Amino acid sequence: MPTHSQLNKQIVRRFNQEVIAEGNLASFQELMDEQFINHSAPPGADNGPQGMIHTFNHILRPALADMKVIIHKQVAEDDLVTTRKTITGTHTGTLMGIPPTDRPVSIDVIDIVRLRNGKYIEHWGINTLPVVLQQLAKKLSEL
Repeated sequence: MPTHSQLNKQIVRRFNQEVIAEGNLASFQELMDEQFINHSAPPGADNGPQGMIHTFNHILRPALADMKVIIHKQVAEDDLVTTRKTITGTHTGTLMGIPPTDRPVSIDVIDIVRLRNGKYIEHWGINTLPVVLQQLAKKLSEL
């Protein structure tokens, strides 16, 4: 029988595959607590559930064809799961103001999720998206 930590890791893996990689709204609703807080949301941005799904379905997915999430490592303790992952795709749509370059993109991410009753309740994270945006802008200026 899986431990509490193992079950939490499975939930986070499922969220990464079904919600981030696939954009499945039914899975998002099932796995997201309505009181969720994203502590890593940019200042002034929606730090609740709708802000989180907006990032995936209206910013990343339209810009990155064939988007995938590769989980490298997970560590779980109590109600927290830390995940080191890479979000990959091909830059075929506008990404935060940067027109398509048709180049491969890899965004490295480390996030911590707190779960309550099998649902996301809090998130903290860091990622390399700012570096990726700089690299894409540089590639455009070289063309």
